[in-house]
Amino acid sequence: MDDIAALKKTPLHALHLSLGARMVPFAGYDMPVQYPAGVLKEHLQTRTAAGLFDVSHMGQVIIKAKSGKYEDAALALESLVPVDILGLAEGRQRYGFFTDQNGGILDDLMITHLDDHLFVVVNAACKEQDVAHLQEHLSGTCQITVLDRALIALQGPRAVDVLAELWADVAAMKFMDVRHCRLHDVSCLVSRSGYSGEDGFEISIPADKAVDVTNRLLEHPDVEPIGLGARDSLRLEAGLCLYGNDIDTTTSPVEAAIEWGIQKARRTGGVRAGGFPGAERILGELDKGVSRKRVGLKPEGKAPVRGHSKLFADAEGKTEIGEVTSGGFGPSVEGPVAMGYVPVSYAAPGTQIYAEVRGKYLPVTVSTLPFVTPTYKR
Repeated sequence: MDDIAALKKTPLHALHLSLGARMVPFAGYDMPVQYPAGVLKEHLQTRTAAGLFDVSHMGQVIIKAKSGKYEDAALALESLVPVDILGLAEGRQRYGFFTDQNGGILDDLMITHLDDHLFVVVNAACKEQDVAHLQEHLSGTCQITVLDRALIALQGPRAVDVLAELWADVAAMKFMDVRHCRLHDVSCLVSRSGYSGEDGFEISIPADKAVDVTNRLLEHPDVEPIGLGARDSLRLEAGLCLYGNDIDTTTSPVEAAIEWGIQKARRTGGVRAGGFPGAERILGELDKGVSRKRVGLKPEGKAPVRGHSKLFADAEGKTEIGEVTSGGFGPSVEGPVAMGYVPVSYAAPGTQIYAEVRGKYLPVTVSTLPFVTPTYKR
């Protein structure tokens, strides 16, 4: 009981309980894993209509240069991430990652250029260490402010129509656009982004107004609440990494196949090449390649292959070649899907390898990612 009492609660915690959510500990918070409809229906609801997720456990941080200039804040953050932030247009968001001196990934994050400052969203499990990391390295030139706000995600093909009933201008936004707006007469920050593979929005709301705005969205017949269970199956089908599973300090961005997040300006020959932790290794891998790579995996049959399952080159399990990092049943794919790391010699789509599941070696085919076609509004 003491362990449950020690868990943090998001501003929507009481709402989850009133909706019949089954709660579980996650990243130090008491979070909804599913609602009475169940994970399968919640997953398909998001793919066919609209699902609403509470992601308030994530960290929301403002980085503002003491000089008051956006350029100074951008260059400061560029010392910690291999991302072109100076070239990020106002009102635009970009995916990025903190790297360490060895070229491993400390966390992945979303970075937005807002007026004269940066708005950054980091993962819940890494929130405290990320803020400490920012303060240690940037506090000489920047003010680091952690915001007390809720964050919800409205995802799915009906998300834009639902949100447009509260704010008509949302329809004009493109993928990764960020805008200030008023929803239900509450000042919010809306980005056209999310982690489901579907079109949708993430909405930052003052904590004391979060229930009002969320209830207003849930009143819509096309919207249902969605828990962490379906969030995981949705992001897995979309081929999106979960920090701590698919990426961590033992994986580089190039091995993780997220090198698309490193823009030309920060690569060898770019106007601001390098200058971030682990640059020597990461730029070297971009130029010369890696020995292993994150790939999609499609198991044969119906049995899911879970994270930490060992991967083998042969059906007898003699030659171990890698490990599954995420795996489960993909409701939209109507079968099991997984991701993991294999040597590049086994990374070509169509390559058959084997996963160890309860002492048996099940055939698994290397697949391109994502498993579903994203519906982002470009």
